[in-house]
Amino acid sequence: MPREYRKWEKLDNTANVFPVIADERTTNTYRIEVMMTETVDPKLLQQAVDLVLPRFPGFDLRMRSGIFWYYMEENGKPAPRVHEEDDYPCRLIPRNKNNNYMFRVTYYKKRINLEVFHVLADGMGGFTFLRELCYQYLRLKHQELREKLGDGFSPETSLNREDSFKANFRRRAASTYQIKKAFLIPGERLPYQSFGVIHGHMPVDELKAAGRRLGLSINEYLVSAFVYSTYRHFGRGVSQKRPIRVAVPVNLRPYFDSITTKNFFVMVSAEFAPDEPGMDYSFEEICQIIRQSLKKQITKEHLEEIFSYNVANEDRFIARAVPLPIKNLAIRLIYTKSALANTTTMTNVGNITILKEYQPYIRMFHGFIPFSKGQEIKVTIMSYNGTLACSITSAFVDTSIPRDFFRQIAADGVSVQIETNGVFSK
Repeated sequence: MPREYRKWEKLDNTANVFPVIADERTTNTYRIEVMMTETVDPKLLQQAVDLVLPRFPGFDLRMRSGIFWYYMEENGKPAPRVHEEDDYPCRLIPRNKNNNYMFRVTYYKKRINLEVFHVLADGMGGFTFLRELCYQYLRLKHQELREKLGDGFSPETSLNREDSFKANFRRRAASTYQIKKAFLIPGERLPYQSFGVIHGHMPVDELKAAGRRLGLSINEYLVSAFVYSTYRHFGRGVSQKRPIRVAVPVNLRPYFDSITTKNFFVMVSAEFAPDEPGMDYSFEEICQIIRQSLKKQITKEHLEEIFSYNVANEDRFIARAVPLPIKNLAIRLIYTKSALANTTTMTNVGNITILKEYQPYIRMFHGFIPFSKGQEIKVTIMSYNGTLACSITSAFVDTSIPRDFFRQIAADGVSVQIETNGVFSK
């Protein structure tokens, strides 16, 4: 019998790397979680997943291997089963389990967790799915919400699956990637597969004021604080040859008028390379170095150069004609070089907005990404309802860098409340 026809789609330019490098150590599975004001009802949460998934084509997918490239096709199996969280976050989602879906939904007390294999979507795409999942769950739990709002998706939700990299590619460009090795933070690791999480909650207004005094945006300020904390502990290991380099993902949607739920971001790098090892740089000096480093990179023209280079490489005939196993070897080599070119990654998902009718039931959002080769500490930022959550994931026993990071922010007059997942006290 002929194979049943299923809708399929190519991976976007960024997604091509993720299935090649994914393993137990580099899972490429990120989490966005929502703290509710009520204890989660698992039966209703499962119903919500069952109702939302068939209407959300960007998540009703499974991964397939072709001769030359990976691709995704319509899954069609029952939605993955919701269950209480029983493991560390951001674990690998095996392709032959979870009904072949590339996301999972778990819960714990008043928290709903969405974990997404990065092939499907970036943080904005993942949040779009989680928001509709929460809306549906709350309508099932509170009949008055359904009567008032109906069961349709909210007007702000996009189901667009455009490959915005290809749609906005205009010209070939030279490579702008860093390949020189960065300073890599050393330290004793937590036990295998342990996953440390530290959340810092801060008022957005106070953070803005702290950054404004230094002429910085919130993003520039937080990157600077992390660089300064790292430099204070490991200054003698940081140099022109081994700079502290922070990879900063930039959401391209506002620059190119895109509403895609696929990946649409590029990486820039904030770099601090002292003239001489052991020099004593002040926090203010580092702030200005980081500000200039980011300012000259985050322009529409430069961002277009970055992804244009990637798209041009993908479109070359030789790249398309090379069989997948050989191509995978090359991708792994390129990834390893680029991964070691950054000390850490700091990603800002942005300000989360929720329809006012649902706000009484939703207290806070967190997002975080797993550590990876060479980058054993990473930072994820998102804000909701006037509070910014800065979530640090770490593979290290020592918490000196996160501690001093938050101390620097508190010293600048920002109220900081800390919580962890308890790993560091075991």
